[in-house]
Amino acid sequence: MGGHGRRGRVARAVRNSPLTHLLHELWRALSFAFGMTWEILWALILGFALSAVVQAVVSKNALRKLLPDSSPRSLAIASGLGVASSSCSYASVALARSLFRRGADFTAAMAFEIASTNLVIELGIVMALLLGWQFVVGEYVGGPLMIVFVAVLFRAFLRPKLVAEARAEAEKGRLGSMEGHADMDMSVGAVRRLFTPAGFTATADSFVMDWAAVLRDVVGGLLIAGALAAWVPDSFWRGLFLEHHTTLARVWGPLIGPLVAMLSFVCSIGNVPLAAVLWNGGISFGGVLSFVFADLLILPILDIYRRYYGWRTAAFLFGTFYVAMASAGLAVEFLFHGVGIERTARNAKVEMASVTWNYTTYLNIAMLLVGAALTWRYFRRGGGWSMLKMMDAPMDEHAHHHHHEHRHA
Repeated sequence: MGGHGRRGRVARAVRNSPLTHLLHELWRALSFAFGMTWEILWALILGFALSAVVQAVVSKNALRKLLPDSSPRSLAIASGLGVASSSCSYASVALARSLFRRGADFTAAMAFEIASTNLVIELGIVMALLLGWQFVVGEYVGGPLMIVFVAVLFRAFLRPKLVAEARAEAEKGRLGSMEGHADMDMSVGAVRRLFTPAGFTATADSFVMDWAAVLRDVVGGLLIAGALAAWVPDSFWRGLFLEHHTTLARVWGPLIGPLVAMLSFVCSIGNVPLAAVLWNGGISFGGVLSFVFADLLILPILDIYRRYYGWRTAAFLFGTFYVAMASAGLAVEFLFHGVGIERTARNAKVEMASVTWNYTTYLNIAMLLVGAALTWRYFRRGGGWSMLKMMDAPMDEHAHHHHHEHRHA
């Protein structure tokens, strides 16, 4: 009898120990992260595969010739080309500087940068799964609005002297992140070539390179979202986002959303799981959108602006981007509320791990096979490890041209 009592006390002591509690909380955070990963895995693979198909057709070399000014036509082209590019925020920022250095208009280059991180296919698919279709529509309405707001702000406040200063700083070629990825052109140049072996290889190249570029942010975003879901009580979010002050919360959400994004250090698709946690926590509809828009304002990217364009231009970009992102979130908030399509149910898919034989599992298996085929093609006929090692290092024109010709000859 005494032995059983001692074993019971030991078992209770182990269950109540700080280490057990810590391990339990870590398990809860990882469980939330895995649950969201399993929910969106097929959508991520599908989105990146579709994006890779588009990139296999659209040449980056052609981009530099199509953005000569800040006219509505050039901005529309910049936005369309942004949709057809990689969703990696770091690569988009690097490519925008590359366009600017090669003669593209600064406003058009920034419009391209915004579109490539906010209007891409994979972002919409993941938002639809985690947040709902209303947020997808809001993203694709708010993204162009943000570009319009940036263009208006640039026209009103951007002086030729600052543009000249930014160009002089850009010409110094200071390194940021994903420089090589931004320079690489894996396109085959024509839709009809998409169905050839070279087209398959080009698609595989873009698919694997995009995954390599954003994997850090996707994994980081899921882990941070899991930790926030497990450890931060809803009462904290409700207080921060003024949930019980309905009218004030509509204005406050889009204003604070970009500031929360800045401190998250997560960009690209990785901020969507965080947005789901914030939505369930009480941030407004427009606040979610401004948070997602603001992946171009996270602290590491602000530092890259400083290195690329100098302190003054970096401060200008921060100020104008923040105003545009908050204004776009506010505009969509009140527009959607006015027409009655604003989402109100706070049931974003932030769930603990649960794998069952349902459509999500079947789609995950199917898309994992697609991803495996593209990855096999990449390492068998594509760039392989050598190209992955070149993603952060800028490529000179001769190396880039030789690389492109060799890979798709």
